[in-house]
Amino acid sequence: MSERFVRNNAADPMKPIPLPKQVPAKRALAKLPGRKIFYADTGGAGEAVVFLHAAATGDPKVWAYQQPVFAKAGYRVVCYARRGYYKSDKVLKGDKHSAADDLNGLLDALSIDKAHIVSSAAGGSIAADFALSYPERTLSLAITSNYAGIRKGNILKMAESCRVKQWNEMPRWYREFSCSYIAANPKGLRAWDKLADDATKHQGVQQAHNNFITPQVLSKMKVPTLLVTGDADSSTPPSIMRMVAKCIRRSELVIVAECGHSIFWEHPKIFNDIVLDFIRRHRKGKR
Repeated sequence: MSERFVRNNAADPMKPIPLPKQVPAKRALAKLPGRKIFYADTGGAGEAVVFLHAAATGDPKVWAYQQPVFAKAGYRVVCYARRGYYKSDKVLKGDKHSAADDLNGLLDALSIDKAHIVSSAAGGSIAADFALSYPERTLSLAITSNYAGIRKGNILKMAESCRVKQWNEMPRWYREFSCSYIAANPKGLRAWDKLADDATKHQGVQQAHNNFITPQVLSKMKVPTLLVTGDADSSTPPSIMRMVAKCIRRSELVIVAECGHSIFWEHPKIFNDIVLDFIRRHRKGKR
């Protein structure tokens, strides 16, 4: 495990960053056996990078700060909505397909053999489950603002202790962003909140996991793993992410200064630089 601290060295670190022009992408429904998944795919011959959204979002457009940057870096960018979100199918009672299985099916539908998996918040639980279930398809794993889907033990207890009983009564945006961002970038906050409103259906029931993830299970992770959190993240503070990092043998931990839970939106340039550096070091043939 390695750890480093990253600070935004811009003259005005909280200056709003305009959304970049997007690279053309196919937006469609992938037909998997018994269910449909909505996705956006830039295509191309580069290695695939698949983005997994948080629980508060779902529209592939939430990765607007990442899509053109990663595409122009030579990668095939795939963003998709898990079932129960945006235009993907709902999850019905008795459904036996996990979210990790859905991602595996999506890769099949798009003829992608292996991919770099990049996630935010609740997407990190799915990403960890996928990497444990399908390590042969995972070139690298980036989990940001999530304790890797751990469901038992001290790490889970510590994470739960961070959430006061009024947690779900707080505005969604207040849980997601640092007070620095909330104060400095109300326009960006409204743009994120609009995407979240349009995408969070939460129809049906919660999807199952393939693995009951514990610290002991994480110790069996076979793929290189990047963990990132903000120092103002009230859900997954650095103290918890350090404990997660110690469970994963091939892990790197990056802590971002003056940042909350949605790093990819709050500090997109830092997020992009960190993740691109990591996946470049774990391309095919370099593991």
